[in-house]
Amino acid sequence: MAVKTTLRENIAIALQSISGNKLRTSLTALIISIGIMALVGILTAIEGIKKYTNDAFAGLGANSFTIRNMGEDLNFGPGGKRKVYPSIRYDQAYRFSKTFNLPSSIAINLSVSGSAIAKYGNEKTNPNISVTGTNENYLQNSGYKLAAGRNFSTSELERGDNVVIIGDEIKKTLFKNADALNKPVFIGNNQFRIIGILASKGSGSQFGGDKFCLIPVFKAKQIITTQNPSFEIIVAVSNNEALNATVDEATAHFRNIRGLSVGQPQNFDINRSDAIQEQLDGQMAVLTGAGLAISIITLVGAAIGLMNIMLVSVTERTREIGLRKSIGATPAVIRKQFLLEAIMICLIGGAGGIILGMLIGNLIALNISGSFAVPWIWLIFSLAVCTLIGLMSGYYPAKKAARLDPVEALRYE
Repeated sequence: MAVKTTLRENIAIALQSISGNKLRTSLTALIISIGIMALVGILTAIEGIKKYTNDAFAGLGANSFTIRNMGEDLNFGPGGKRKVYPSIRYDQAYRFSKTFNLPSSIAINLSVSGSAIAKYGNEKTNPNISVTGTNENYLQNSGYKLAAGRNFSTSELERGDNVVIIGDEIKKTLFKNADALNKPVFIGNNQFRIIGILASKGSGSQFGGDKFCLIPVFKAKQIITTQNPSFEIIVAVSNNEALNATVDEATAHFRNIRGLSVGQPQNFDINRSDAIQEQLDGQMAVLTGAGLAISIITLVGAAIGLMNIMLVSVTERTREIGLRKSIGATPAVIRKQFLLEAIMICLIGGAGGIILGMLIGNLIALNISGSFAVPWIWLIFSLAVCTLIGLMSGYYPAKKAARLDPVEALRYE
């Protein structure tokens, strides 16, 4: 009971001292707030971005991989000629999709253009429309969903019909609020009939965001102007456990389709989506480390400032300390009083820093297509750091106050 009473008294005296020195306390708490704000702000932004990328890769299929052409080797061969690997032909991609036996969803893609213009009547888009030829599995494998309309039919894919699925931004630019389904639209020099509209993924998404449209892959093969275009194959599996086995089987199977013998080097690449996510996680870890470093530097400065403030407070309140000791306060009680005061200043600053950090961090994340996040672990960590700073900064001043001789303290002017 006596312990609770003493603690209550120490807290009351600490609050009284803080309220009696508002400017000094505010400046000290502000320095701590800036450090905690940097910590929480950066980590909240990173948490929001990580949440968004995890959702995006879940939609893309973290359990997927892409078979694509290896492209040109930067090393020059005999005679100074650059080595060029053969493109992945349509018949090779089509044969793979029909003969690959493991359970999977396979999409065949061909990038037709990244700077096309879409036109409807007097309306037209900027020359930044991406056009990709694909099959019925693209939406499932690449994380897109339909907001309206339907996917390609088997007959449309086989005949290479002039049908198109357009992105949300194309629909808004050309049709405003009107219905776009079954309307004719020119993409480049070719007219297509709109059969579907993709749900919006935002400007920060991959594959052109909402400035994107899909046509049957056989039609894309007919209209592309590039010599020897190379097709891509996206393979998605149902669960992560099957991914490694599927990649190995797909590699062996596609080597056979490409006519490669055992001793010949591979002339195509296989890129796993989880490898890309691992790279992003590594970059996020670097950003997290940078945020921690910035925060630590700021908080060290705040700790030094707080210690200085507490030493000044001990000097100013020497007579008060002498009076409390003369009426029975022990050195332990005096020590706890000043430690509590230092911790409370830190917690006030930390609370302000947490609020500001979360606001700024989520604003940054949302502005770069992230999502709202509350990093609970880092919030608890921030409060623990504030308490630790209070203990470290207040220990020496509290020890100095506890050692004061009550007679000398009472005589202090």
